[in-house]
Amino acid sequence: MRTLTAVAHRGDPYRARENTIDSLRSALHRGADAVEIDVRPTRDRLPVLLHDDTLARLWGHDRPLRTLSSDEVKGLTGGGVPTLAEALGATGDSRVMVDLPGPVDERTVREVVDVVGACGARDRVYYCAGAAAMLAVRAADPAAEIALTRTTLAPPRAALLEAVRPRWLNYRFGLVDRELVARVHRDGLLVSVWTPDTRRSMRRMIAAGVDSVTTNRVDTLVALRDG
Repeated sequence: MRTLTAVAHRGDPYRARENTIDSLRSALHRGADAVEIDVRPTRDRLPVLLHDDTLARLWGHDRPLRTLSSDEVKGLTGGGVPTLAEALGATGDSRVMVDLPGPVDERTVREVVDVVGACGARDRVYYCAGAAAMLAVRAADPAAEIALTRTTLAPPRAALLEAVRPRWLNYRFGLVDRELVARVHRDGLLVSVWTPDTRRSMRRMIAAGVDSVTTNRVDTLVALRDG
């Protein structure tokens, strides 16, 4: 029997600000099997947790992250934006899905992978994003676990699968039904989905047979799975 993995999207964002240490810890406390985080570099090349390319939505400063040093980010957010290393330390032995939002270059990917390695977290970290970013991850770490993000129902090209060697195909949940899950499983891959937040949509994903659900309401998902 397949076991559904409950992944907390940016932590526990309905109880604590997303992509913060408090949010990650809250999600794990509420039963998450893994936490998903978004990682971007500061101007001085320090990987930190932030989904957006600016501090505007979460922190009230319309300043692009790429133009700010890590010290400036710390000052503007009161230390609220953790580094990747800090996040890995705060999550203990738990699984962490590292999302690489936006266009990323090979240097950024390598820096992220290097931090994961330096923190001794390679065996519990896996990566998700589109094809270009995941090709860069595969080049930086031939052993990395990858969830290749898909935004279309078209099957990924065989050449792409051969190059990326994903363990997962990671779909927007609205695209997923039993037929798609069965097809992906026949191809020897696992299915992860993002981000159903209602009980109805979570039940539909569970019934479809997906292997992992990333959600903003991880406690609700865990209760449905285990109830």
